[in-house]
Amino acid sequence: MAESSISSFVEKLYALVSQQASLYGAVEGQVRLLRNELEWIRQFLECADAERRYDKMFKLWVNQIRDTAYDAEDAIDEFISKVERKRQQRFNSLKFLNLLPACVVLPDKLRLVNELNGRISETNITLEKILINKRRYGMEDLRAYEPGSSSGIATTSERYSNQMVARKEKRLPTVEETNVVGMKMMWKLVVVAIWDGWPWQNYSCQEKVYKCLQGSRYLIVLDDVWNTDVWRGLRSYFPAESNKSRVLITTRREDIAVDAHSDCYKLQLLGEKESWELFLNKVGSEAVLTWPGLEEFKKEIVAKCKGLPLAIVVLGGLLSLKDLTPDSWRKVLKSMDWHLSQGPDSCLGILALSYNDLPSYLKPCFLYCGVFPEDSEIKASKLIRLWVAEGFVQKRGKETLEDIAEDYLYELIQRSMIQLADTRVNGRVKSCRLHDQLRDLAISEAKEEKLFEVDENIDVDVLPTSVRRLIGNINQTNSPHLKNSNIRSLILNRSIDEGDEVCLHKFPKLLRVLHQDRGMYGLKLSGKIGELIHLKYLCLSGIEGTIRLPPSIGGLVNLQTLDSGNHIISIPHTIWKLKQMRHLNCRNGWISSRQSMREERVEGHLGVHQMTNLQTLYLRGGDWLKDNNLGKLAHHLKQLKLDLRYRPELKRGLSTSNAEVESTTILFPGLESFSHHKCLYKLHLVGTIRKLPVETTLYPPNLMQLKLLDTKMEEDPMPILGRLPNLRILTLLYNSYLGRRMNCPHGGFLRLEFLQMQLLENLEDLSVEEGAMPNLKTLKIEYCNKMRKFHMDYCS
Repeated sequence: MAESSISSFVEKLYALVSQQASLYGAVEGQVRLLRNELEWIRQFLECADAERRYDKMFKLWVNQIRDTAYDAEDAIDEFISKVERKRQQRFNSLKFLNLLPACVVLPDKLRLVNELNGRISETNITLEKILINKRRYGMEDLRAYEPGSSSGIATTSERYSNQMVARKEKRLPTVEETNVVGMKMMWKLVVVAIWDGWPWQNYSCQEKVYKCLQGSRYLIVLDDVWNTDVWRGLRSYFPAESNKSRVLITTRREDIAVDAHSDCYKLQLLGEKESWELFLNKVGSEAVLTWPGLEEFKKEIVAKCKGLPLAIVVLGGLLSLKDLTPDSWRKVLKSMDWHLSQGPDSCLGILALSYNDLPSYLKPCFLYCGVFPEDSEIKASKLIRLWVAEGFVQKRGKETLEDIAEDYLYELIQRSMIQLADTRVNGRVKSCRLHDQLRDLAISEAKEEKLFEVDENIDVDVLPTSVRRLIGNINQTNSPHLKNSNIRSLILNRSIDEGDEVCLHKFPKLLRVLHQDRGMYGLKLSGKIGELIHLKYLCLSGIEGTIRLPPSIGGLVNLQTLDSGNHIISIPHTIWKLKQMRHLNCRNGWISSRQSMREERVEGHLGVHQMTNLQTLYLRGGDWLKDNNLGKLAHHLKQLKLDLRYRPELKRGLSTSNAEVESTTILFPGLESFSHHKCLYKLHLVGTIRKLPVETTLYPPNLMQLKLLDTKMEEDPMPILGRLPNLRILTLLYNSYLGRRMNCPHGGFLRLEFLQMQLLENLEDLSVEEGAMPNLKTLKIEYCNKMRKFHMDYCS
């Protein structure tokens, strides 16, 4: 997986060379040299990664390459930090002159560039020595490899064929047959053909098999298929007879099953009863049923395996080889974790085959799922934003990184590496989870690859400088690692004892991710938080009490995600400086300060319109909504939640009478036409609307989800909302509608699939005319206590 780390760093080098060339001066040549060398190494590792697991020398070489790339990344990130710090210092010193510094002054620039040039030169020298050692100690020449060449590294098909053979030597053959027509010798030819090369390249073998099967009734089992090419190649071997002949395919990948154009049966985890029956079957002795205390054994075994047949079979097979005594079993069960995780035929060893089969871009994404606590349900949006912040998502055309990451998530689910936990009403993934055995695999591989360290698993002899991502909690054991200037991510998923003080500005200056979603009482946000200029992801949803961000938050120039959960958070106006912000998730946050006239002269006017990359905006309304600032975010904004209940002065300033409200051509105070927001698909509005605009052009053209709360609408909204062409999910919550009758007219809500009405205290009569809501799948009416009549002219 080292190539994934290198790939992310190579992309950073490309950006640095293209965007900051004038700043680097003499060091540009060294950076280009490093980039080119690492690009070669990345391509090499992508093809040769499977060797690392079996070759200690190759493993050492890969680790040295990765560590060298990390050193170079540290040098460049430290350089950027120092340059930005100097720029900020110069900016603050010139504020009173109403001047802006163009850049760092020349003496400072030269000193920093020379320092970087020296460190990158050392990196290139180290890299060359590592490559020399590779040749010196008998490993093939790196530069002998060229894409598509026959020398050096095998082609993809050759590597896949070799992996198939290696797998067959350790496990059951990939092709099994049930001998219905007495063709043992013919199937031996097929198996030999598969082992020796691709069977579909052997036309003679294909013709013989086809003729032998023709006119006969057959059952073929293709077990554990890993590649769509396997079925595509073998399909022509089997004649399409109308005699109930069947081909049965087993696979861990859903895309292979879909490619076969067959009925797909998804195996579920076993229940307690099925797990115990499988275990007893594998043990092969009924004598255990007479043991005293059998129920204790049963609970422990079933709980540990958690319905995973592979774990049950591995453990049952192990215990079947032991003495058939309770004491012998107890000894094994005490070290159950060790037995399930050691060796190629262990549970983890077998699961590792699925991990090794992942493409390089999915490996870090899968391993990263191990940062979440055991048995936890992982929110898909959170996971995707973390992947993006960590640099795991590779650019692909004009698609957003979040859309690409969502494709990664679907692919991992299809490959059965991640379990689907819950879906949204529109069918998209809402949450997922990781089976305990796969989480153990992820943590084990991540430790091996130096991707992250879990606090309780950190070895005493591990140097703090070698840990780049720390998962768990802040305590005396891992506190030395917090002083590690190279640490990039902190995932704090456990509570911190009250009274312990943790100062955010004391965290490593190269930190990219800080995620805290459990009770943290002592986190202090000082004015120096702005020094964490590399920070891309900041989650403070675990902080207890009101959060107050200091003005220096405007210094986090790379911040992409700010998430405060449901906590009340005070945000200074300097937040609008953060042009890289993609997700501002502060549903109970408000902008607590305004830009002074002097600041505006120095910095220019600051407003939400400057966040041109913003995709998600959850915030309380305020003066920042004036001048149709939201209208200037039409290109990227996808999700919007606004709450105006706490800012009545804005409403008074825009509309002072009921007559004005009735004649208004805006959807919401502070919001003008949404007609240009073509990406906006989810809208949640809280606060008084009274009456919806009749013109559907004022609404987002691709709006799919609409939620209204406390909007106090007096007229029936259904005739208007029913004309929104793409609306699929409609949620009307407390006090959103004050009327007594609601009617869904004929031809309305043609694409609506989900309708929820909750706490509409005055609603008495709901009617749905024939032809309305033809695609409705779910209807929820909750706590509408006065409702007496519900009429539908048809049943969907």
